[in-house]
Amino acid sequence: MHSVLREKNMKEKIEKALDQIRPMLQADGGDVRFISFDEKTGKLKIELMGACSHCPMSHITLTQGIEEAIKKEVPEVKEIEAV
Repeated sequence: MHSVLREKNMKEKIEKALDQIRPMLQADGGDVRFISFDEKTGKLKIELMGACSHCPMSHITLTQGIEEAIKKEVPEVKEIEAV
């Protein structure tokens, strides 16, 4: 039960950090969605949506925008993968 609660709290922290980034993405017609987080590896999986899903600059958005902001707010995240 403790693990489930910790997982829920981690998801909430990640969602809060994503909410801070979301307005920038939405201004360009995109968005981001939480998929999963592996606490053992620190790997966060997200889905880029809307204009972000097929934008040629999405890799830069992911690494220099989303990843940087998430890692600052949630240091448990070590890696982010767009799926």
